[in-house]
Amino acid sequence: MKYLSLERRLGDAVRRRLPHPVAELVMFGLKQGWACLFGGLMIAGLLVSDALWQDDWWIARYDALFLFGLTIQALLLTFKLESWREARVILLFHVTGTAMEIFKVNAGSWAYPDAGLIKLWGVPLFSGFMYASVGSYMARVIRIFDMRFAPFPPFWITALLACAIYINFFAHHFARDMRVVLFAATILIYARTRIWFRIGARDYWMPLPLAALLTSFFLWIAENVGTSTGTWVYAGQSVRDWVSVTKLGSWYLLLYVSFATVLLVYRDVLHPAAITPARAPTDTRRQQRKLAID
Repeated sequence: MKYLSLERRLGDAVRRRLPHPVAELVMFGLKQGWACLFGGLMIAGLLVSDALWQDDWWIARYDALFLFGLTIQALLLTFKLESWREARVILLFHVTGTAMEIFKVNAGSWAYPDAGLIKLWGVPLFSGFMYASVGSYMARVIRIFDMRFAPFPPFWITALLACAIYINFFAHHFARDMRVVLFAATILIYARTRIWFRIGARDYWMPLPLAALLTSFFLWIAENVGTSTGTWVYAGQSVRDWVSVTKLGSWYLLLYVSFATVLLVYRDVLHPAAITPARAPTDTRRQQRKLAID
């Protein structure tokens, strides 16, 4: 793909001008930004539409955002910035995210105050694209960083945890909230799991729970952008209020649901041969013989 050539040229230019550790950090940030393309465009759409939209325009803002999301998806596929494999992941996110939105809005957790025609039970369908952008990010970041996950527990454990988390998002309205138990489960299950990722010619690793925590923080920041534009409002919150930090925990848990969804079509990143001595940094090659999928 053309973007691979562009990335290579950009990486070479950065490394010529900066010390190696700084260059690697800069490239890490640029790759992360590229992985966030869908989400970044949706956030830009929220900000621009909030600044420009008028109530008397022929199309409602929510409906325009839905068409904007469809356009982004079509352009990414047309220009091969996204694969059909990734599009399948995004569709799953759209469906599961919209289902959660319908339940949460009707349970009074948050609301969409503006008018719109493209709605289901009070939920504008563009909201599914906000979840889809998370799926897009996860699928793209795995590809862009050539990620591998090892050692990794049996997939059925990941699927079971994801189901438990997803059910708890609904069930805690009627029964005891089990999120503390679920937080503990993520640590117990993935404490040993490393995310291996490549920057240039070298591989690095990060504990999976730490990566989930850092990602959830940036999602929480993005959510604050959404509420600041009045696109959606939490119960008892004004547009000037920051979203409760407890929502960061919700995003943390939701990322494990997202991860399981992505793995439905990206199972190859868990292959026992995914991490090899040739890929690993020199000082960790001895450890590779111990890394295998449980």
